Amino acid sequence: MSSVPLTVPASVVAAGSALRDGRRRLVAPGLGDRVIVGFAAADDVRSGMARVVAMLRRGGGAGRVEWWSPTDGASSLRLEVADGHGRGLRVAVPVGPAGVVVVVGGDHGAQLSAAVRRLAPVLRRRWTEERLAQQAVRLARCNQALGDFAALVAHELKTPLELARLQEDPSVGVERALELVDVLLEAAQAESATQGCASAADCLEEALRDHGPIAAEVTTDLSQEVPLPATTLRVLLRNLVANAVAAGARHIHVATVASAGSWRLTVDDDGVGLLEAGGYAGGSRLGLSLCRRLAGRFGGTLELAPRAVGGTRASVVVDRSRP
Repeated sequence: MSSVPLTVPASVVAAGSALRDGRRRLVAPGLGDRVIVGFAAADDVRSGMARVVAMLRRGGGAGRVEWWSPTDGASSLRLEVADGHGRGLRVAVPVGPAGVVVVVGGDHGAQLSAAVRRLAPVLRRRWTEERLAQQAVRLARCNQALGDFAALVAHELKTPLELARLQEDPSVGVERALELVDVLLEAAQAESATQGCASAADCLEEALRDHGPIAAEVTTDLSQEVPLPATTLRVLLRNLVANAVAAGARHIHVATVASAGSWRLTVDDDGVGLLEAGGYAGGSRLGLSLCRRLAGRFGGTLELAPRAVGGTRASVVVDRSRP
């Protein structure tokens, strides 16, 4: 039996082609959609915008794409991320509080601008959310600093104010106590962003001056600067020396040791040690707790250990690799 050739009408062929084209359009989203998906999958705004500028340049044919973000004061813009090295006409597309996206060169400025405008609402929302989260962290730090300050004042000023009561001229002791308030407030408010380095020798001298005469000989080996604010280091040394004296130390040795990965301040004493009742930590638990919190604010730790020859070693260790 012979076969009859099947003739497909042209209208059906055209409809099939249109259907296939429509499916391809559904499978291959536009540049704006791809940019939004890439940005949404990033961990934060900056890494998301690094993806975005790369996708815009490579997918949109621009010579270069840049993202300019506002500075902290929002008074100017700074170049945050960029991709490409093209020259030519610069087209800036505002993205609200997140700054502007700049497209440089290429023949597809309209397509790229449209993709950026699609992204803008998503970027604005996430930018605002990140800024609110950062402000919440700053507020929490401020609250902690105020709590630290209140506890520091109560702990540090108790002794000088009690001594002032017993003096014939209490104004001298009160003035010294007021000076300590300024020192403690500065230490409590210190931020890691302004960490800097301090002279361990200078801070120890100030800490000993705060104490006045003590019944212990203090020797030093302080050749290293310390990656801590001066006021914080002064408060730490005040407390560690005070604990050594309270433990009956007759000799205290303060030293600094630096290595490739860390920096260490040690305060060795020959007092009664950690294990004796009423010894090194017996009456100063509040002071040690505050010292740990102050050191921890700058990536440091406070470690206490008994010495083999008797007494206590207190060590403040700061990780030098911490940004």
